[in-house]
Amino acid sequence: MKKSFPYYCICTLLFIGMLHPLLAQKKMDKKAVWAEISPYFQAPAAFENQYGDYTSVLIDEGGNEIQSKSAWLKQREKIKAKWMDQMGQWPSFLEDQKLQFLDTTVREGYTEYVVAFDWLPNRETQGYLLVPHTKGKKAAVLTVFYEPETAIGRGKAERDFALQLCKQGFVTLSIGTTETTNNKTYSLYYPSIDNAQIQPLSALAYAAANAWYVLANYKEVDSNRIGIMGHSYGGKWAMFGSCLFDKFACAVWSDPGIVFDETKGSGVNYWEPWYLGYYPPPWQNAWRQTGMIDGAKGLYPKLMISKQDLHELHALMAPRPFLVSGGSSDPIERWIPLNHTIKLNKLLGYENRVAMTNRPEHSPNAESNRQANLFFEYFLK
Repeated sequence: MKKSFPYYCICTLLFIGMLHPLLAQKKMDKKAVWAEISPYFQAPAAFENQYGDYTSVLIDEGGNEIQSKSAWLKQREKIKAKWMDQMGQWPSFLEDQKLQFLDTTVREGYTEYVVAFDWLPNRETQGYLLVPHTKGKKAAVLTVFYEPETAIGRGKAERDFALQLCKQGFVTLSIGTTETTNNKTYSLYYPSIDNAQIQPLSALAYAAANAWYVLANYKEVDSNRIGIMGHSYGGKWAMFGSCLFDKFACAVWSDPGIVFDETKGSGVNYWEPWYLGYYPPPWQNAWRQTGMIDGAKGLYPKLMISKQDLHELHALMAPRPFLVSGGSSDPIERWIPLNHTIKLNKLLGYENRVAMTNRPEHSPNAESNRQANLFFEYFLK
């Protein structure tokens, strides 16, 4: 029996919807988006109101409980100052520069630009700016990784964050540490790799802040609606960038290891000299192992002795929203450190600012990408 034209139309639309879920997302209103993402903001019953051994960010130096917004603002300044003193102070922001446009390719629905700007003083980087063919000021997302090509669709599957978000209507800027990835030093070193005055992970955060400024100065971007996203190495970068620089409106951290955890080995390896364990080269590989890292140098062992942890940095996000897209490095029990920021947000009068999703594998997948995309859709659009 010959099937009618409407039947084929319906089947085709359903098929396209399965292949391209973002087509459906574009038509979702805010209530529908919230209905899908709202469960991400609720800790499972087994972890709700559990705080573990992490030092409370709501206890001041005198042992007093912080009970007001004004008291928190003072505490926040002290927490940030402590970490910046330990990691090294940043140079002045490069606020007034604009993107240099080196190449242009018009694609279906958007334009891809090769761009350049200074992300450290007198140190240039190149990346990709993707601009949708829509009118008016737009929200934007900075994506960070080992190199900028992966996020625009020229790398491993399901890591094309900048491309997916551009197709969703965001301006995206993809940047990465291509040079140091190729020479296996993996990070940024200021002023030089032989005499870095800033822990490299903090230098990456500073570079992200300067990238925020060039995005904010771009004519098609609404500077009040700029987020940041990264996976793994890029997740650490996005986390430190958004926590230490409060102009990012929101953030997605994909399986970075949101707290120190030496049982996770190479996935949560903050002791590496290109993260928080910097010391002048030559670097030795022998001490990179699971468990207490014998031979680790730089700031990392000092943080272990003082029992500081990264939940202190998470608190600097409040009340800005963030999503932990957790995998093997950030399993469901990470709600325990996240509860500290949830409690802080409640003090400040905010709910639904801290979210986490979980998957078994470290690698992102179609589902985790949809979750992240909807998060940005809700909080930036």
